[in-house]
Amino acid sequence: MSMIRFNWKLWLRLNLLTKDVDNDYIAEVSTAGKTSLRNADIARHIKDAGSELKYETILSVLDQGDRIVREQLQAGYSVLTGCAQFSPRVTGTWIGANAAFDPTVHKVTLDITPSAEMREALKEVGVEVLGVKDGGAYIGLITDAATGAADGTITAGDDIIIEGDRLKIAPDDDENLGIFFVNEAGEISPVTHRLTVNDPKRVIARVPALAPGTYRIYVVTRYAKSALLKEKRTIEYDRPLTVS
Repeated sequence: MSMIRFNWKLWLRLNLLTKDVDNDYIAEVSTAGKTSLRNADIARHIKDAGSELKYETILSVLDQGDRIVREQLQAGYSVLTGCAQFSPRVTGTWIGANAAFDPTVHKVTLDITPSAEMREALKEVGVEVLGVKDGGAYIGLITDAATGAADGTITAGDDIIIEGDRLKIAPDDDENLGIFFVNEAGEISPVTHRLTVNDPKRVIARVPALAPGTYRIYVVTRYAKSALLKEKRTIEYDRPLTVS
């Protein structure tokens, strides 16, 4: 048995997918104090570990490696790295043997599976359950209204259903408040379409015309149960969203 060298802290949160069960919880890994690592951070770790290569060289190699992986996946190849296997997949149903690809029904995506090395590394991770997370403002689930998927894939130009608590955009006449998508380059795309639903536990918003890629989503509001907050509150979904 592998020795535990790392520890993940978990909060339990009500499972919004099982609306008829009131004591069903899902685990949320606490990321307090942690940020997502990018190639720039990985390059610094490699340099700090004693690499004789220049930082700029390491970063260039990492970026080129990512580009090659993307290109090979675009070409339909499966790619296996030391961390994960990426396999091309097309979702949706096909009616009839001669059915054509329909972008309103089918979606080009990827299956991502931990590699053997990663599965072995995860055996060194222990878990500590911190308890049930308090009922503060949070995003618990985002569902693509076009496909019904709640796996992090969303459709540009269509609606998403955002569920959680204290999500209502209020007041609704402040341009600094609302729903914002941020891509990997840090570029911000706000939701400009009028919200279909704007309730404390449920917001339905139209996704802007986002380019394919990975995004973080933020709900920025001053809503509170009793009175408006003096300062805006930013609520981040803990999962990245993917536009294909």
